[in-house]
Amino acid sequence: MESASLADRLDAALPQTQCRRCGYDGCRPYADAIVEGDAINRCPPGGEAVIVTLATLTARPPIPLDPAHGTHEPPTVVRIDEAWCIGCTLCIQACPVDAIVGAAKRMHTVVSALCTGCALCVPPCPVDCIEILPAGRTWSAEDAREARLRYGARQRRLALAGDNPQRDAELPLRRDAPPADDPQRARRQQAVAAAFVRARTRRAAGATKISRA
Repeated sequence: MESASLADRLDAALPQTQCRRCGYDGCRPYADAIVEGDAINRCPPGGEAVIVTLATLTARPPIPLDPAHGTHEPPTVVRIDEAWCIGCTLCIQACPVDAIVGAAKRMHTVVSALCTGCALCVPPCPVDCIEILPAGRTWSAEDAREARLRYGARQRRLALAGDNPQRDAELPLRRDAPPADDPQRARRQQAVAAAFVRARTRRAAGATKISRA
């Protein structure tokens, strides 16, 4: 019971960006790992302030942020260039707090007020239409609380969705994702690849028109 209480307090002290830069699937898994003895200096978004809080909670000495996990920087958000979005849903699948809205083959957009700046949506984008921008504000305790609630709600919704393949393209990625040889996944990947080619062609054509103007 004491360990669970400590994990709750550690989780509450973390910034809830769910960025996974600590090496865990989210802030709560990292909190659980700290209870089991893992280091308290693996949270770049939290920086020194969070390390000091974690040190107090665990009765350990504060230590510098581990550079292997990144550096502490001002909060960021992401923005989708909607003109180039192909509606592949990969960014929606990657977002841990449901800050991206859209549907398959339709334009997606980021609700910046909900974005934690985790940037997990950037690598999966096949047309490189997502950019990282300064948030222009501080990340508050209220932001962290709301992000934790959205993350928890997402996890519960995905658990209820089960393995319905028709929903996979519309819901964020589950831990129990289909295997690599799943035929529906293969078809989705082929569709994304085709869309990627179309987007590249369209972008190249646009650049040609600009150069001729």
